[in-house]
Amino acid sequence: MKKTIIWIMAGLLIMSILPAQGFGQTSKEVLEKMIDAQGGRKALEAAKDTTISGTMELIQQGMNATLTMYQKEPNMMRMDIEVMGMVVTQAFDGQKAWFLNPQTGATEEMPENLAKEFRRQAMGNDSILNPEKYGITYELKGKEKVGDKDCLLLEQTMPDGHKTTLYMDSTSYLALKTKTMTIGQMGGGEVLTETLFSDYRMEGDLMAAHSMTILQDGAEFARLTLTKITYNSGLQDSLFQMAK
Repeated sequence: MKKTIIWIMAGLLIMSILPAQGFGQTSKEVLEKMIDAQGGRKALEAAKDTTISGTMELIQQGMNATLTMYQKEPNMMRMDIEVMGMVVTQAFDGQKAWFLNPQTGATEEMPENLAKEFRRQAMGNDSILNPEKYGITYELKGKEKVGDKDCLLLEQTMPDGHKTTLYMDSTSYLALKTKTMTIGQMGGGEVLTETLFSDYRMEGDLMAAHSMTILQDGAEFARLTLTKITYNSGLQDSLFQMAK
């Protein structure tokens, strides 16, 4: 089961289900266009919490899973993944990252390398609207095609030095792809992880991709389909906190 827990972390780019974090062209100009494409500053500011449900096909393992992900501003996140009759829970409460071991029923703190990844992914809408507040920087890296679409390449650098390249449709300013390094399935070295986004639709006042394909080192790893997105359901902080 430890291996199962680790591959969930390796697939954490699925958290880009949440509005993709910003960038610039001058970074600021492109950031504002991306914010507008997602629904605008007012709509993003109004989304204080998000609940996402979906299904996941794990290609290499030959398994299917269901996913429920919760995010609360500015930096809390929880994932509940049901696979092979077991539920694996992972969460970040704003300070501590933890997981529920389905075999023992005990909660444990995540190893630091996995916790760092989870903390990055837990950052919410405020990090899009005010990246400088979080020490996030962006650099334009030219253009490249994703399929038949021309994309702007922007390299995001987090405060811990972690880099992600965002491929933004040069017409719609929606993310079509991201590329970054993540923890591999066995929890050891890093692997190159690419996430392809499609089927953008409005959910309430915000635009969201409803289909993602995740590649690791060039091989298809998982396919994700979102079935429901709900905003402002009043999620409590206790949902994200590690049981005593």
